[in-house]
Amino acid sequence: MPGTVLPSALKILVSLLPVLVFLLALVFMDSYKLVKLKTLFVVILGGAAAAGTSYIVNSELVRLFQNDFAFYSRYASPLVEEGLKAVVLLCFFQAQRIGFLVDGAILGFATGAGFSLFENIYYLNTTPEANLVVWVIRGFGTAMMHGGTTAIFAVVTKALSDRRSKNAWVLCLPGLGGAFVLHSAFNHFLLPPLIATVAMLVVLPLVAINIFFISEKSTRNWLDVGFDSDVELLGLITSGRLTATKIGKYLLSLKGKFPGEVVADMLCLLRIHLELSISAKGILLMKEAGFPVRPEANIREKFKELTYLEKSVGKTGMLAVGPILHRSRRDLWELHILGMK
Repeated sequence: MPGTVLPSALKILVSLLPVLVFLLALVFMDSYKLVKLKTLFVVILGGAAAAGTSYIVNSELVRLFQNDFAFYSRYASPLVEEGLKAVVLLCFFQAQRIGFLVDGAILGFATGAGFSLFENIYYLNTTPEANLVVWVIRGFGTAMMHGGTTAIFAVVTKALSDRRSKNAWVLCLPGLGGAFVLHSAFNHFLLPPLIATVAMLVVLPLVAINIFFISEKSTRNWLDVGFDSDVELLGLITSGRLTATKIGKYLLSLKGKFPGEVVADMLCLLRIHLELSISAKGILLMKEAGFPVRPEANIREKFKELTYLEKSVGKTGMLAVGPILHRSRRDLWELHILGMK
């Protein structure tokens, strides 16, 4: 019926547009623009898949609670939904694909956006008689909540993973707990729906701005210190003055444990790692300044040589040379900027 097309289209617009606009705003605010459009689509699809899975899981589990929908929606459902959204992001954490806090915020919100898109389309098909106010609440409130809680999860997990070397599956627990508490509180309806929706629209932008400010400051400090130290160390290697440093003395001490050619490969491995690290940081600095970026022509050859040297040094050798290589999550992530993986 022509009379029902406009209301349905308006409901879809109201329920889906807010999260997409907010997501685009996050991407626009990012100075480094490291989250690719393709990655955003993958994450949004992952969030939608998490929503579809949660529908199946919730339908089965609610029976265990004797169809007590109030209790289930307040405590069990938030845990299921936040857990499934977290799984999408943990795949990126494990693959070292999240470099900065702001990247975590963007990918986290995109996951929640995908979840809410699926959920709102499903509800639109099952409850077409719901009035426009319901869809305003779902679009500006529930959908934003899904994006916000998952963004918080991603930011907390990223901050912890930068400080510690433990597995992301362990470090995710604090962020998952925070997302669950916020989701559960939202489902308790502590505030009237319209007031909760307005509060969400006020709080989320403030949180996002603070995350961006902290991330920009942290990234700037890391770039300034890391770039200078990498250049200095590379200069010592190319000038032959490395043996006078602590790193050089450490490499010399390995001659009693490894063949000379293996120690030489370790030195080459360190040199190439430094060259790639400097290139990656240079790319970030150019992106921040708004200059077009083109990786060096011999990047592929350097990665091939790096792979060869890692095999030549062996697992034991890599453990021995590990203390002098940049092997934190953020340093490993640099290699992704240059297209290693």
